[in-house]
Amino acid sequence: MRRIPATLAAALLAAVALAGLTEGEGPAQAQEICTGDTSAAGVPVRPGPRVRFGITPAGTAGALGTPVPVTPGTRAETLRALARLRAPRRPFVLRLNRFFWSLRQAGFRKYLRRATGYTNRGYLVELQLRYHPDARQEGRIDRWLAFVRNVVRKFGRNPRVVGLQVANEVNFYPIAPDASDSAYEGARRALVRGVIAAHRLSRRLGYQQLEIGFNWAYRTDPGRERSFWEELATGGRPFRRAVDWVGLDAYPGTVFPPTEPPGGEADGIVAAMSQLRRCFMPIAGLGAKVPIHVEENGWPTGPGRPEERQEDALRGMVGAVHRFRGTYNVTDYRWFDLRDHNTSSGNFQQHYGLLRDDYSAKPAFAAYRELIRRFARRHGG
Repeated sequence: MRRIPATLAAALLAAVALAGLTEGEGPAQAQEICTGDTSAAGVPVRPGPRVRFGITPAGTAGALGTPVPVTPGTRAETLRALARLRAPRRPFVLRLNRFFWSLRQAGFRKYLRRATGYTNRGYLVELQLRYHPDARQEGRIDRWLAFVRNVVRKFGRNPRVVGLQVANEVNFYPIAPDASDSAYEGARRALVRGVIAAHRLSRRLGYQQLEIGFNWAYRTDPGRERSFWEELATGGRPFRRAVDWVGLDAYPGTVFPPTEPPGGEADGIVAAMSQLRRCFMPIAGLGAKVPIHVEENGWPTGPGRPEERQEDALRGMVGAVHRFRGTYNVTDYRWFDLRDHNTSSGNFQQHYGLLRDDYSAKPAFAAYRELIRRFARRHGG
C-alpha cells in the first residue's frame, strides 16, 4: 500500500470511526467492533522461532496523487547496499513487487531475470504477483489463473524462490489502482481462486519451498473489512488449506493511524498484528497455525519527518515484531524499502528508503543492519 496524503488519511480514519453508521449498523453494533490489542501494554510475550528478515530492494511503488519520477539507480549499487545489509549465515528475503499481470510476457521475462539474478547471489526471493489487469484482461479470471499457474511452473523450479503473494491489498478502498488491486473487477475472486490454483500446482509439482499467501492492508472501516474476509471464507476448505501465510502491510504513523506520538509506532504494529490475528483471519477460518508475514512496514522521512525519527520508528516496530512473534505467530518481516524513489521530492511517499536516492545511508540503515544481526533466524532455524 502506500503513502496516503494526510487529508485522505484523515478521511479514512473518520470512516473507521463512523463505520457503524456507514454500513447500516446501529450504535450498539458499532461498539462491538473487534479491536484486538490496542497497545503492547499487558500483551503476553510467548516464545516463538526467530523471524526471517528481508526487504523490498528496488524499483517503483504505487502511490496516490501525481506520480514523481524515480531517480535512476544502478544494479551494482543496489547489490552493494544489500550485501552490507544482510547478515552472514542468515536467510535474507527480497520481495519483488509490482509483478503485474498486465505486463504480459515482457514483464514475465523481466521478473524471471530479476529473481534469478538475486537467487544466484544467495538471496531468497518472494513475488508480489499483482492481479492488475489491462482492459482486455479485467474480470477474466480463468485467464488470470492460467497466468498464475505459469508463474508457479517457471519460478517454482528455483529452490530459492520461496514465496508467492497472490494479488495485492484487495481489502483496500478502490481508489488507488496503481497500489491496490481492489479497483479491478473480480479482484476478490482472483485472490481466492489464485491462491487455490497456485497452491495445488506447486504441491503437485513438488515445489515444497514455494509458500502461497495473500496480504491485508491495515486497515479500512470494519464493515468493509468484514465483507472482504467473509468473501474469502466462501473459498471454503480448499482456500483454507491453500493459505500458507497471510501478509500484513502496516504503516503506523503514515497510513493508519496517520499519526503516532514518538514511540507509538510499536503500539501501532502490535495493534495491526493483533487485529489481523484475532479479529479478521478467524472470519475466513484461518486459525492460529497459519503464520503472519509482515510484508510491508515502513516509515518515511521527508519534509517534517526527520531521519532520526525513522530510525526510532524502525527500532520500535522491529522490536515489537520480535518480542511478540510467538504471541501472534509472526515468522517473517520485510521493511519497505531499500532506497528513496526521489529524495528531492516534497512528497513523503517517495522517502521510505533506508538509503537516500544517491545510495547514501540514513541512520535507519545501520539500525536495521544491527537488528537483523541480533534477531534474525539462522539458516535451518
